[in-house]
Amino acid sequence: MNQVLSPEDFWEAFCDHNADLNKDELYYDVWQFLDGARGCDRLASLCLAGIKTATSSVYKTFELDEMKIPEEGDYSIILDSDEIPLFILKDTKVEIKKFSEVDADFAEKEGEGDQTVEGWRKIHLKEFEKKCEEYGIEFSDDTLILCEEFEVIFQ
Repeated sequence: MNQVLSPEDFWEAFCDHNADLNKDELYYDVWQFLDGARGCDRLASLCLAGIKTATSSVYKTFELDEMKIPEEGDYSIILDSDEIPLFILKDTKVEIKKFSEVDADFAEKEGEGDQTVEGWRKIHLKEFEKKCEEYGIEFSDDTLILCEEFEVIFQ
C-alpha cells in the first residue's frame, strides 16, 4: 500500500532528491487549481501532460488575502481534489497584465479550451468575474491579472 505524503513530507522528498538546493532559502506554496473546485484534477493532468504550462489569477486577491505575490523561481506543491500532493512546479516567468492585454501566446500556454486568446477570455471572464464578486472587486478589461508560467519539476 502506498503511503500518502503530506505537503510538508512531499516538499522534504523533493529537497532530499535535490540536495544541492538550500531548502531554508526557498519559498513554496501549496494549492489546488480552481481553488479545489470541480475540474482541478483535469487542470493538474494537463500540467502533467505538458499541455498546461501557465496559470492566471486576479492580482488583487493576493493583496486582499495578504498572500505573497508569486515570483520567478518560487515553487508550488499542487494538490488534487482530495488534497493529496501530485507534483511540484517552479515559476519560470511572472507578469502582471490587464485582462485585455493577455495575449495569444499566454492563452496557448494555459492549455485550456481551444487554447486561443478568445477562448481564454471567454473561460476566464466568467471565472474572474465570479472571483471579483466574492471579493467585492469591480471587474473590467483593466483588471490586473497575475500571469504565471511554470514547469513541472517533481512528481
